[in-house]
Amino acid sequence: MAGSMAGMTAVICTYPLDMVRVRLAFQVKGEHTYTGIIHAFKTIYAKEGGFLGFYRGLMRTILGMAPYAGVSFFTFGTLKSVGLSYAPTLLGRPSSDNPNVLVLKTHINLLCGGVAGAIAQTISYPFDVTHRRMQLGTVLPEFEKCLTMRETMKYVYGHHEI
Repeated sequence: MAGSMAGMTAVICTYPLDMVRVRLAFQVKGEHTYTGIIHAFKTIYAKEGGFLGFYRGLMRTILGMAPYAGVSFFTFGTLKSVGLSYAPTLLGRPSSDNPNVLVLKTHINLLCGGVAGAIAQTISYPFDVTHRRMQLGTVLPEFEKCLTMRETMKYVYGHHEI
């Protein structure tokens, strides 16, 4: 719970920066809407609802954190438990704090974390696509079809191939 709350707090604090980053990254060629970071902040504030304009898609991000974190922690815990149960000498080593407790070897810990992260990212990817599309907002020609999380997911599902 504490980790989730800390993650949500971090997202709320950094979300405007992420919004501007996405907008600037999207304009790599063609007509440039923004001349820089400060101009992007001023334009979004002036044309997209003031302070709340920076938080377009925030709820989707917060909702997406739960499945990502849950799947990631669950997968890592399962891999660790199964690994130490079935191959303790191959995958584990005694803890430096308590030699009677087995912990994963460093490279196995890294491998389990990578697998857990990959699985969690795969499951939460549709939320990330929705999040990015909502952040782009009025920059996209079809923005009026992507005003809410539900509309955005419906639009992306109906108009893009996997």
